[in-house]
Amino acid sequence: MEEMKKRVFEANMSLFHRGLIVLTWGNVSEIDREHGYIAIKPSGIPYEKMTEDDIVIVDLFGNIVEGELRPSSDLPTHIELYKTFDNIGGVCHTHSRWATVFAQAALPLPPLGTTHADTFYGEIPITRKLTPEEIAGDYEKETGKVITEAFEGLDPLSIPAALVASHGPFTWGKNAKKAVENAIILEEVAFMAWHTLGIAPNTVIQDELLDKHYLRKHGNNAYYGQTGI
Repeated sequence: MEEMKKRVFEANMSLFHRGLIVLTWGNVSEIDREHGYIAIKPSGIPYEKMTEDDIVIVDLFGNIVEGELRPSSDLPTHIELYKTFDNIGGVCHTHSRWATVFAQAALPLPPLGTTHADTFYGEIPITRKLTPEEIAGDYEKETGKVITEAFEGLDPLSIPAALVASHGPFTWGKNAKKAVENAIILEEVAFMAWHTLGIAPNTVIQDELLDKHYLRKHGNNAYYGQTGI
């Protein structure tokens, strides 16, 4: 658990240092599926003051296993994603500016170029808006449910991100570090998309180019990068 706490602390701090976090608006978690434990940022703790010891360990029911602080209020969303997307190992949530613009506009993020295609194999989906009953009920858990609902018919591993309508982005990956990396990429492609659509609203990427760039990094015959690194 100590190693997982260290990884999650470092992942959270990398969001802060890269400018994707304002005040306390965001959180990262990682799951140990063998033991059923999740390490997550504590609720409302400023990043400047947070230490590795502040990271909270919980079980899949949200019960605190280790830690003196309350876990992030978004924990039920993370748990819902871990339960439904059983191949992911880390979850990241931010209110990063450009991705949140699309979320607030309740618009999906289309693949417009190869920068997007290198990581996301298609459009980043937007969730439906929560109903008044869902907002008044188990709000954070319902947020997780609308994310998983938006992925019916989609592969969450090939599109490791979602935009929650009126709220903001969630990303995930094989661990906390990868979930953060996907959040950084999502923010950059959202920035690019906003400006691209402003000057060329009808922009689309060729299907062949989307396939080429995603599969050369993630396909069965991927050849981008180095093996064993």
